[in-house]
Amino acid sequence: MLELVNLSNDITDTEGLLGGSPARLAAFLEKFHLDGIEFMCCAPWDTSFHTPDIIKGFHLWFWPSWLDFWLGNEEALLQEFGSRENIENCFGVSREAWLAKWAANFQQAADCGAEYAVFHVAQARNSEIRCRSFAYNSAQIIEAVLDIINQLSTRLPSETALLYENLWWPGLDFTSPALVHELLSGTQHKCGLMLDTGHLMNTNTRLCCEAHAADYILQMVDGLGADADHIRGIHLHASLSGDYVEREKQRHSHPEHHLTAEEIMAYVLRIDQHQPFKTAAARRIVDAIKPEYLVHEFVPADYEDWERKLAQQQRSLYHAAHV
Repeated sequence: MLELVNLSNDITDTEGLLGGSPARLAAFLEKFHLDGIEFMCCAPWDTSFHTPDIIKGFHLWFWPSWLDFWLGNEEALLQEFGSRENIENCFGVSREAWLAKWAANFQQAADCGAEYAVFHVAQARNSEIRCRSFAYNSAQIIEAVLDIINQLSTRLPSETALLYENLWWPGLDFTSPALVHELLSGTQHKCGLMLDTGHLMNTNTRLCCEAHAADYILQMVDGLGADADHIRGIHLHASLSGDYVEREKQRHSHPEHHLTAEEIMAYVLRIDQHQPFKTAAARRIVDAIKPEYLVHEFVPADYEDWERKLAQQQRSLYHAAHV
């Protein structure tokens, strides 16, 4: 099992976390006995900073709300984005232009020599995220994802696995084993699953502690049957935000248009907490699934916060008492 951390080359990571120092990154990986990083490329790739030897996985980009564009739903697009200019700034002028952006991102994964590439399977309009009343269902989203992926995955080397990651919005959320099977069997490239523990916890607002969360996660994995064997990686973090989600659903019972980017991000980060596990519930999950890739996935405030969170989660994995 390779043990990794998530890292991008956005300035918030290269400067905010690492102070512009590749040596600091190397020291961090060595201190925590990590095998490398799952890399997200948000700017031109500096190979002297994020060197190819440490890039084991690659996280592809994600557009949370894209299906209206793909299906040509102009009315919904204008209601969500406000203008044709905003739509084109987000996606480009056509399906082909958007696919070209995707193709370039897939090519970056290939250029990095990553062993796997992670793709989010989800769709949610900005106006829907707080009320959780969605225009599209998971089956529609997976059908469209397969259409897109089977046009793009030729950009990946045959040995680079495409790993589908779950979210709590419609799409791949692990609550429908039949749809998981459809996604895997319909993909023409070598593929598998990246289980995000926090995202799966976010599908059940009744979870109250890590022990219950581990029970739920393993129950959902067991429900996948033979397709559970396709879980090749885990994004490991905890998110017990159910009370907040339910309060927000009551406060915002209908779609809300024209939320600001700051409002959306603040809401998502309150749900998707990316906290370290504090108990051996983490080890129960990892021991049961036996992933090839274990990614400690956090959204740290600074370098010291990153160290604290990773140290806490590693204690939970290797030293905490069983729960």
